[in-house]
Amino acid sequence: MSFFYARKRDGVYEATASTVGPWDPKLQHGSPVVSLLVTRLAKDGMRASHVSLDFLGPVPVGEMHVTTSVDRPGKKIELRSATVSVDGKPRARVTAWLLQTSDGKNPGVHLDDEPPPPMPDKAVESYFEAVPRFGYGDALEWRFAEGHFAEIGPAAVWSRLRVAIVEGEPIPQIARVLAMVDSANGISAELDVQKYLFVPVNLTVSLTREPIGEWVGMRAVTALSSDGVGTTRARLFDSRGSIGRALQTLFVEPR
Repeated sequence: MSFFYARKRDGVYEATASTVGPWDPKLQHGSPVVSLLVTRLAKDGMRASHVSLDFLGPVPVGEMHVTTSVDRPGKKIELRSATVSVDGKPRARVTAWLLQTSDGKNPGVHLDDEPPPPMPDKAVESYFEAVPRFGYGDALEWRFAEGHFAEIGPAAVWSRLRVAIVEGEPIPQIARVLAMVDSANGISAELDVQKYLFVPVNLTVSLTREPIGEWVGMRAVTALSSDGVGTTRARLFDSRGSIGRALQTLFVEPR
């Protein structure tokens, strides 16, 4: 499909096959979910600067209900939230801090301290070994500057969306980042994905600025303790340089 979601009516969306993750053809990947929810929270003159996603359960492919709320209203600083429910059960919740913005408000500092890695000429043609192709993987173009889906260890990747978030809607720039970032633990896995399960229970993203252009990227590193808990941290960038940071908390155990 050429989009993640079709809007059926107010607050109701149908997930397409492009949202499917690598491990179960009936379940969505987290990145389409967070990109949809945050775009439902947009407000003119303000920008989502910090996003927190909590997974409350698996999100199946199919019809979903999205509700939104303003938790802390404000002219300059506002907290909003959105929840996706399936069959009356909440499956994921996003909270986002929106900040009032205007050009030239203050000088930019430390945005160019770490230049982005060079972008390779070729996109990947395969994902995880022994895992069939899946809708979400094909919904983005992936170009690895370091590592690969099928390689163990830290990685750096460029990506761009091949599909829209919602049918008939333009793609907000923040969605280009959010549609990629929940895959950080997958590209930087430190264990064999066929032998170990590592499930992100949440995701936080802080964006210093919005990306410019179609291409965004991340350099991700995963750290694991021996008791079943891990974290993945990622530096986010575009062609100009750093745009923010992301952090995931992982539940880890043998399959």
